[in-house]
Amino acid sequence: MSGRVRERPAAHCIMRTVKHVLVVDDEPAIVEIVRDYLSDAGYRVSTAHSGDEALSQVRSIRPDLIVLDLGLPGLDGLDVARTIRQSLGVPIIMLTARSDEADRVVGLELGADDYLVKPFSPRELLARIRAVLRRTSGADEPDDEDRPLVVHELTVDPLRRLVTVGSTAIDVTATEFDLLARMAAAPGRVFTRAQLLETIHGVAVDAGERAIDAHVKNLRRKIEADPHRPVRLVTVHGVGYRLADS
Repeated sequence: MSGRVRERPAAHCIMRTVKHVLVVDDEPAIVEIVRDYLSDAGYRVSTAHSGDEALSQVRSIRPDLIVLDLGLPGLDGLDVARTIRQSLGVPIIMLTARSDEADRVVGLELGADDYLVKPFSPRELLARIRAVLRRTSGADEPDDEDRPLVVHELTVDPLRRLVTVGSTAIDVTATEFDLLARMAAAPGRVFTRAQLLETIHGVAVDAGERAIDAHVKNLRRKIEADPHRPVRLVTVHGVGYRLADS
């Protein structure tokens, strides 16, 4: 997350080795969402869309962790995991849309460290990545996501799920908090309505993006001095919204 006013995950990465995550999925929308979310959290991210491409990437970049979809065309995720396990101990988190429990059991028996069933929340995936890296590295992965996000006088505290403007606590809903936390993590970055909708519903949602406008309107009533002339939560016409960083 670049350009952040507060101590950002990307800034904290200066103090430690940046973890490199390989995301493997044949659905471009999922790859894009996961890549953006992990990049915002301070990870270096590479992507692949097939089993053969994944193996090529593993050999060339030697990632610290792999997010691997089981349902890949051609060489499927189980074959990829089996091949990787023959020579590398890199952690693997599997993604699957399959209802057959046997696939997940086989994946775990091949040495996968965890799995998520689609549709999934990028926030949950991030938490699982951190947990797996903590277990496999033998060291604590900094919980950057839990650090308060500060933009001007607006503070978003993910650990306590509190929002304050100056010294005044703001009463927000769970959905409003998640939206604000996503934007506060990358002040100045423009988020489309689809990206914000993904934040609150996961990567396989079929819902109207106008719902985001309603949540933003409610947030402005709570965090802006004049909701009709917002200076914190700004509209980028034709695109979406951003949390102003200056």
